[in-house]
Amino acid sequence: MSASDKAGTGLDEPGDKKPKINLNRVEMPKQSPGERKHNFEEVATGYTVEMAMEEARRCIQCKKRNCQQGCPVNIDIPDFIRSLQQGDVESASRILKSKTSLPGICGRVCPQELQCEHACSLNKKGAPIAIGRLERFIADWERMEGAVSTPEIAPSTGKCVAVVGTGPSGLTVASDLAIRGHRVTMFEALHVAGGVLMYGIPEFRLPKEIVQREVQYVASLGVDIRLDTVIGINYSLDELLNTKYHAVYLATGAGLPQFLRVPGENLNMIYSANEFLTRTNLMKAYLYPEYATPVKMGKRVAVIGGGNVAMDSARCAVRLGARDVYIIYRRTRQEMPARFEEVENAEEEGIHFHFLCSPTGFISDGRNNVAAMELIRMQLGEPDASGRRRPVPIPGSEYVLDVDTVVVSLGTSPNPLLASTTPDLETSRRGTVIVGEGGRTSKARVWAGGDIVSGGATVISAMGEGRLAASSMHAFLSDSKR
Repeated sequence: MSASDKAGTGLDEPGDKKPKINLNRVEMPKQSPGERKHNFEEVATGYTVEMAMEEARRCIQCKKRNCQQGCPVNIDIPDFIRSLQQGDVESASRILKSKTSLPGICGRVCPQELQCEHACSLNKKGAPIAIGRLERFIADWERMEGAVSTPEIAPSTGKCVAVVGTGPSGLTVASDLAIRGHRVTMFEALHVAGGVLMYGIPEFRLPKEIVQREVQYVASLGVDIRLDTVIGINYSLDELLNTKYHAVYLATGAGLPQFLRVPGENLNMIYSANEFLTRTNLMKAYLYPEYATPVKMGKRVAVIGGGNVAMDSARCAVRLGARDVYIIYRRTRQEMPARFEEVENAEEEGIHFHFLCSPTGFISDGRNNVAAMELIRMQLGEPDASGRRRPVPIPGSEYVLDVDTVVVSLGTSPNPLLASTTPDLETSRRGTVIVGEGGRTSKARVWAGGDIVSGGATVISAMGEGRLAASSMHAFLSDSKR
């Protein structure tokens, strides 16, 4: 290996002088706020080949592999970055896809700053390797080149598995089990596969072409995907288990919205974030009248909540023509669960933030439409179960904000349909499915993971749960006594 090659890889031979650490993280280009406010095209435009190689060369290939340990699906991060350092994108893709079937998705929406990049050794110096951006680059390169890296499929085991739900957790289980030789059938209630990736995340943050490409990749592994099929209506869980399926994985997500339960919440023009985003994203209201799904919306929009879903809703409202958009959050910016990147993008796009306040009711315009929102100011008290300081109302601090549209983004819980038709499936008071080690439920031969268990978390955490469950299911299916 030449000296120039070694400089490119960040590797040293015994006696070599250590290269100087490069703390100049390569930023990703993105549309300007003034431009992107008027379209649903992807905000971040991605690395060029030159940018990706420059960023990859910053990796010092440390022995501890902290970044890999920080990844919920245990991607071989130093290995795929080393391939990039050597200019071998195809090899990097093979390494990446040996552990994940959804690199184009994860590279865009996973909170790397809290996981792999947080664990990166260079994070101590404030300049972690941009692992997520490199992952996205590799997936986009594969798509643009028309290349597909497919792992070797094990011989058929003769065992059949049903996966209920085609979101990130379900897709992970399906691909992992298919690669191990099991016959997998996925059941999706909607008319298109992808779950929350399709209905919950806007086009400007996660293009649906990317989602469908990665769904098709899973299908290419031999997975059968059946749409418009609701388990609990078309088939019961017991019917699946009593026919050809040796095991079932539940990954139906958490699509039941939570509300404030305050006066006036049933007025017109008050949406759940679930409905607002589903109509906008899955049903393509932003392309009306090309697609026949309008979203009726006024000019002064309030979004209640501080998570990524709230940011998505507010940023959609801007693009759909709202003049003023407000985020209403009962804690401070520091406590917001949304990714910093999404909060920053929202601020750049002119969205107003009202911190330390909480709605107490809604006022009608006399025609059953919302015309204003009553709020009370808050102060932070002692920490609650989440570890964040609990917001406490300040007596006498009430005020009114004029709005003509409201989107409520306070989290979700699982749809009760599956549990109501499966009495021996143990659930919590919140309606989430209770699981043990490896995602096993109280019901024999049934596993679960993702938002149906957590009640709402990140794409990568759902994938991590799916990976653990797939290993547990494979061990069960491989037992010679079965």
